[in-house]
Amino acid sequence: MTLPEQTLSTLSTPALILDADRMDCNIARLRGRLDGLGVNLRPHLKTAKSVDVAHRLMTTPHGPATVSTLREAQLFAQAGVRDIIYAVGISPDKLPAILALKAEGVDIAVVLDSVEQAQAVARASRDAGVAIPALIEVDCDGHRSGVRPDDHDAQLAIASALADGAELRGVLTHAGGSYGARSDEALRACAEEERLAVVSTADWLRAKGFSCPVVSVGSTPTAHFGTSFDGVTEVRAGVFVFFDLVMAGIGVCTVDDIALSLLSTVIGHQREKGWILVDAGWMALSRDRGTARQAVDQGYGLVCDQHGRPFGDLIVADANQEHGILALRPGSSGTLPDLAIGDRVRILPNHACATGAQHDRYHVLSGGTQSIEAVWPRFGGW
Repeated sequence: MTLPEQTLSTLSTPALILDADRMDCNIARLRGRLDGLGVNLRPHLKTAKSVDVAHRLMTTPHGPATVSTLREAQLFAQAGVRDIIYAVGISPDKLPAILALKAEGVDIAVVLDSVEQAQAVARASRDAGVAIPALIEVDCDGHRSGVRPDDHDAQLAIASALADGAELRGVLTHAGGSYGARSDEALRACAEEERLAVVSTADWLRAKGFSCPVVSVGSTPTAHFGTSFDGVTEVRAGVFVFFDLVMAGIGVCTVDDIALSLLSTVIGHQREKGWILVDAGWMALSRDRGTARQAVDQGYGLVCDQHGRPFGDLIVADANQEHGILALRPGSSGTLPDLAIGDRVRILPNHACATGAQHDRYHVLSGGTQSIEAVWPRFGGW
């Protein structure tokens, strides 16, 4: 809905602000890059959790798309998305919901990395008379889950179990280790490690007689730094749509690319401590402190003026449930800005997914104005 009477000066705070121009530039940047490298984008909708944003992200209204919860799969399916990968390891209790989506005409594939999961998927497929497509998750960097690319016994056992009623759709990996990379060279190395892990696994499975049409990789850093996607059929990425301070700290984007911010109001001062208090605590920002492990610690977020221009070294240094404590970054030679009670600031988040999860809507800006041109609902839950 359009609310032309609302502006950043009148909006009730804290409020989640989305700069649509920056978002569209971020989408165009990655799409252009991947198009140039000849690989498809399957955007991860977990960051936005919004039908309005999804329509800008996907190639068509029907997909392709990646999700991380059943609720995402169900709500995006209700909005017309028909090509989905549920990219979190499947558990047997979720298979009835997967089958219900398939009965509605949704081509939804699940992800697994064990024989037990594969047996459950095959059994559910046989019982329903519907082959559930599954992708074998490959552990490309020891970050989290998946089968090691050189563990051929496990790969063969999983593929064989799936053959008893289900469908082996392909292989998938996520280079979570790329979030710890600290140079362009390291990021390119992560991307190549990711690519080789799934391509070699797919080639081995094909040599054993298994069809492996999908070879899927995905992380925002590797999507932006991969120099070759030979053998890969698709790239999954999510946070690129908004970016955040963690991505800026890795070097994937700049602070000026971040499309998401939190509007907050100054509610007090502790001048002897060098503090400015605002009405946005961790309930509005989340407790994510992802930049604490980076070269520049942004606290709970980087503080900008109402127009989105950073105040240099002003960060949310600490956060209580509903109070944010603004202070200069330790070691800074800057001066605290003169912010009066009632003044508005915008806070750039450490992790766009986590901050977004605290809110049920986006207040959308575009064209460099201070007017809220639309409100886009977002959802949570599992």
